[in-house]
Amino acid sequence: MNAAAELPLVHARGLVKHFGDLVAVDEIDFDVQKGEAFGFLGPNGAGKSSTMRMIGCVSPPSGGTLRVLGLDPVKSGADVRARLGVVPQEDTLDMELTVRENMLIYGRYFGISRSVLHERAERLLEFVQLDERIDSKVEPLSGGMKRRLTIARSLINEPDILLLDEPTTGLDPQARHVVWDRLHALKHAGATLLLTTHYMDEAEQLCDRLVVMDKGKIAAEGSPVELIRRYSTREVVELRFAAEQPPADLADRVNGLARRVEILSGRLMLYTDDGDLTADRIHELGVNPQSTLVRRSTLEDVFLHLTGRTLVDE
Repeated sequence: MNAAAELPLVHARGLVKHFGDLVAVDEIDFDVQKGEAFGFLGPNGAGKSSTMRMIGCVSPPSGGTLRVLGLDPVKSGADVRARLGVVPQEDTLDMELTVRENMLIYGRYFGISRSVLHERAERLLEFVQLDERIDSKVEPLSGGMKRRLTIARSLINEPDILLLDEPTTGLDPQARHVVWDRLHALKHAGATLLLTTHYMDEAEQLCDRLVVMDKGKIAAEGSPVELIRRYSTREVVELRFAAEQPPADLADRVNGLARRVEILSGRLMLYTDDGDLTADRIHELGVNPQSTLVRRSTLEDVFLHLTGRTLVDE
């Protein structure tokens, strides 16, 4: 393999984005390799979408180094955009046109011939399970169908990188899983995916590797399994209490039973490697919560440990 083939598809060092006095992205470093699914995980306002807009050549960096497909997105924006597929946070479909027409018109922006476009559109719509709605107007489609159409449309130019900004926000659980299934299929086919999300389960489902962002900075980087192993424990015991039982008053009593105890509104989180044993010891101490849940650690626990707040906080 030659050196060029080993270069990351996206390379960022000291990347910065300012909006006036606001620092949206604060000197972050990351690389995205060919064929991997790379995620930016964090709450709203963490800098995820600002980073994606710089990669997508629609917002110039304020500082640092950014290379996409080996090119400078400021100097070679048109060349980079031609090789990207973009799934924006909000669908930008033409509601008055049919599913097929949305695909064909978008494909013409890339100069693809009509014969190739028709074949490619039909194949992609079959891939996202919309082939039976190919001549339907877009407006009455469900939110999940519109999202899948946006994904199919983003693939019409056979991009080197697919950018997905909050790909399942606003979808019901069933629709989210259908979208995840299609993105999994793209991963298995060797596609390179970059996605932002504030859903922890989405990041665990889709990402080979991710960065946790908070307040414009990268708080941690690794695979979901690595991050959980590094910053959390194998299991978590979640204790919920009634209003008349402030969790803070009980934290000291259970503190020695776990590696770490977090106090949240109405509940205590005990981080431990043996949840069942810890739960038994809690009850032996005479601590009687309204409910006790033993579960495996997740990326939400990682984020809570790193930032002291949950992913849904603004």
